Amino acid sequence: MKLLLAFSFLLVVFLTPDLLAQPKGEVPLIPMKDFFKNPEKRSYSISPDGEYLSWMQPWETRMNVFVQKIGEDEVIQVTFATERDIAGYFWKGNDRIIYVQDTKGDENFRLYAVDKDGKNQKDLTPFEKVRAGVVDDLKDIPDEMLIQLNKRNPQIFDVYRINVNTGEMSQIAENPGNITGWITDHSGKLRVALTTDGVNTGILYRNKEEDTFKELITTNFKETLYPVFFTFDNKDLYMISNIERDKTAIVEYDIAANKEKKVIYENPEFDVSNLMYSEKRKVLIGVSFLSWKNEYEIFDDQAKEVYNDLESKLKGYEFAVTGNNKEEDKLLVRTYSDKSLGAYYFYDVNKKDLRKLIDVSPWLKEENMTDQKPITYKTRDGLTIHGYLTLPKGVDAKNLPVVVHPHGGPWARDSWGFNPELQFLANRGYAVLQMNFRGSTGYGKDFWMKSFKEWGKKMQDDITDGVNWLIEEKIADPERIGIYGGSYGGYATLAGVTFTPDLYTCGVDYVGVANLFTFMNSIPPYWEPYREMLYEMVGHPQKDSLDLYAASPVFHVDNIKVPLLIAQGANDPRVNKNESDQMVAALQKKGIDVPYMVKDNEGHGFRNEENRFDFYGAMEQFFFKHLGGRMAEIEEIKE
Repeated sequence: MKLLLAFSFLLVVFLTPDLLAQPKGEVPLIPMKDFFKNPEKRSYSISPDGEYLSWMQPWETRMNVFVQKIGEDEVIQVTFATERDIAGYFWKGNDRIIYVQDTKGDENFRLYAVDKDGKNQKDLTPFEKVRAGVVDDLKDIPDEMLIQLNKRNPQIFDVYRINVNTGEMSQIAENPGNITGWITDHSGKLRVALTTDGVNTGILYRNKEEDTFKELITTNFKETLYPVFFTFDNKDLYMISNIERDKTAIVEYDIAANKEKKVIYENPEFDVSNLMYSEKRKVLIGVSFLSWKNEYEIFDDQAKEVYNDLESKLKGYEFAVTGNNKEEDKLLVRTYSDKSLGAYYFYDVNKKDLRKLIDVSPWLKEENMTDQKPITYKTRDGLTIHGYLTLPKGVDAKNLPVVVHPHGGPWARDSWGFNPELQFLANRGYAVLQMNFRGSTGYGKDFWMKSFKEWGKKMQDDITDGVNWLIEEKIADPERIGIYGGSYGGYATLAGVTFTPDLYTCGVDYVGVANLFTFMNSIPPYWEPYREMLYEMVGHPQKDSLDLYAASPVFHVDNIKVPLLIAQGANDPRVNKNESDQMVAALQKKGIDVPYMVKDNEGHGFRNEENRFDFYGAMEQFFFKHLGGRMAEIEEIKE
């Protein structure tokens, strides 16, 4: 698909000897495409019987699924996507693979099935403008699984039992209108439903599928009480809870008594939300949580022995067990670090034998990558902000051009690990600042709630305070500071150049919100149950209209003094294309010629490889022109 532009954008730069000079110790320029091309192979999985491996790799520039019997050379390609990557897949029994795909980024994912030999392809959910999801893959029932569809009403999801060979399905639960999620027990019985009235969230429960759901408990959305899975006797629930505490903990919840029974694990500094268990042995293994990087607490001696052995064999890398067979004696292990996308390994538990399968991106050499260092700084109102600073390798950390990179969400967070954007920008000579501003998840209830109705205000101040910290530390050249982000990060970019117009030299907005009124009027239909919650967290269009107007960059473009590059997917269901259109139109009305990249086969972010190349190529030239970093080559961006 060709690059679509609202108007022609031809960038001409003149390379002077001082710009081309490479300081002593600086790493070589790495081609942009090396950072953003599809990996060699990824998403390895193992069949339940442990006989077959599967993975995704590029075919016709799209990520497709391949299968190989362990110990044999023959590789079978089982999917043949050409328009868009396969978004994900998993084994259904030993002979069938389920995969998901949307159309041009619309996020209306369909479920497909195919045999491991590539035969018997089946579109299981052949419905237009319908989003499908898996409720339970029913591991012990070979031909069936439970799925959810918003076929009857685009705002809510009903549950269906579907035959993965024929596609025949029957509805087993109808959503009355307030259910936002469904949970099964270890036998695959649908026994818990999650509800919302917009601001209060509830848990419904039943003893068996034939019973009527009854309310277990209702809490305000500001409190978390979320089922992870049933206890192994299917009587009680393991829950994520911050009831009467600030940080979420893993607890066991007594259903009959309707109260917390005991705490499984909690951390005084960080939210804990991931509980691991053995399906075969029916025991809890441990938890993981994010501090500045992923940390584990292992409870189970057998699992601890495996983790200790892997740790001894994979020194210098973080790792995660990403898959296993039903017997849990064959594992898939993925390594990673801040300087490497890592490798996949096959681990035989009984033999303690570890065998490398593939390096994910062998063309990226670790010695040319740089550290993603954890940092903290104080905001103007005394809040501690955790973040990361990635510095270009081989140069002094003084007076550098900087790219400030706020994350999306906004109720998400940045974490440590390989990020091609960070390494690409650092390779081009920029320091990159990431910050988990107030509202970022993982730091407790109070920190999250401090973001409510603070778009463009205190949330933006947290970003500004991080930039000023870099300037005070003399790391940043105050005349060469750019800002770039996607989704909420795109909003923060627009807000940064609008509300602090003297702080930044330029900005790149990627699928960002420009107008808080139109943003909330164009949310996907399946977000509708959360509308009142969104009003509490962002602002009500009528009651808080003055605040929303003040926080919407599109109404304040007269403040903007610096160049902007804007990129948008035409089919974005979350941040409608109208958001970027409005911003571009307002800037053009002011007489500013803003480069605007629109991809008509993308949604909320660019998944297709050629579109990533276009976007990051344009970004490279844009930052080079305005911040004066390094650039590997000159390419024209034109219609």
